[in-house]
Amino acid sequence: MTRDQILEAAAQIFRQKGYHAASMQDIADAVKLQKASLYHHVHSKQDILLALLDRALDVLIAGMQKVLALDLPPEEKLRQAMLVYLQIMLEQRDLSSVLLLEYRSLEPEYRQRHIQRRDQYEALWRNLLVEGVQQGVFVVSDVPLIVRFLLGVMNWTITWYREDGPLTPAQLAQECTNLFVLGLKKRTHGNDGDRD
Repeated sequence: MTRDQILEAAAQIFRQKGYHAASMQDIADAVKLQKASLYHHVHSKQDILLALLDRALDVLIAGMQKVLALDLPPEEKLRQAMLVYLQIMLEQRDLSSVLLLEYRSLEPEYRQRHIQRRDQYEALWRNLLVEGVQQGVFVVSDVPLIVRFLLGVMNWTITWYREDGPLTPAQLAQECTNLFVLGLKKRTHGNDGDRD
């Protein structure tokens, strides 16, 4: 039994039951360990939660850094960033649910550390929008607010998206990116819907 297997099982249990309702015995049972043996791999339920939050942010940060390194215009980087984000969220639903719904269960000292890392991730999105503004591609008056809107819309897809539904994660990302990219793009004169 590996720590990774324990974390995967814990993510599934936290998603199904919620952090507070889940017990260490539930996790031990899921990985077929005695509860005492589980503590050889993890220190506590808080340790598991923090490790899952770190893992989720590691995946998201790595994905975003790859997008930012691409030699693409800001509009295309935004499309790619949204695609990567939604694919991660929808393909790793257990981990995503823990990230979005259970971070409030962290004890204060752990929560502060997590929030700092989450803010570092959000800063990557802010940098992308600022790049677009500086290049005259996007019109954004409040970058942090728009980033929160953008992530908020994408975050809640985990609550309603169905794998057996009509859209794949890539198709859903395309619809979402069209909405945001067209909304953020600077309009050229005569193409902004104004009537003369």
